Amino acid sequence: MSLAKDLESVNEGWRGDEWEAITCPPTDLYSDEPPLESEWHLRQILLLVACLEWLWRDRQDFYCAGNLTVYYNESQLKVRDFRGPDFFVVLDTVRKPRKSWVVWDEGGKYPNVIIELLSSTTARVDRGEKKDLFQNTFRTPEYFWFDPQTGAEFRGFQLVNGHYQDIPPNEQGWLWSQQLNLYLGVLEGRLRFFSPEGQLIPTPEEVAIAEQQRAVKAEALLARYRKQFGELSE
Repeated sequence: MSLAKDLESVNEGWRGDEWEAITCPPTDLYSDEPPLESEWHLRQILLLVACLEWLWRDRQDFYCAGNLTVYYNESQLKVRDFRGPDFFVVLDTVRKPRKSWVVWDEGGKYPNVIIELLSSTTARVDRGEKKDLFQNTFRTPEYFWFDPQTGAEFRGFQLVNGHYQDIPPNEQGWLWSQQLNLYLGVLEGRLRFFSPEGQLIPTPEEVAIAEQQRAVKAEALLARYRKQFGELSE
């Protein structure tokens, strides 16, 4: 269904002695984001989603997504002035698939954390216009940006008294996310999550590889012990 058709939907309600048409903001809206700038952007988004969903696999009280439209007011919808963060997390919500994030259909909730991935065509907007929007309208507690192509630029901001202030890096150059209770840091040119103790948050594939390697080592160790025990018993 088109957005224009969505906006034409109305409910009828009783007003005094006659019926009046009451326009209801649409809620079942598809995302309307442009294509990602590069493979670096795609792989970085997939990495962030995979790691957080694996870490929080037993939780049902969050939603995270990438390159998905956040619809935050009807006027913005009518003029098609959308803002879809490259990656965002909403806490204290229901974990389920969505076509988009429609603020007025989600109890007025905005993202708790937003990460924008810089590019030559978006960096100016990410550092300026979007930062102002996330600070003043979304009131998103934490905003980060990262250049996935070079891995050279990484900054984070925390909302303090209505204004973004830089999040100071630790000795490893990681930035603490109070919202996620995790560090964000650059490893091998990619933005990754780290536990409060400094452990890398893996993807499911990395977990599977590590378990396979442990199994191979355990089998080799067992074979060595069996050989040694057999030689001693002869």
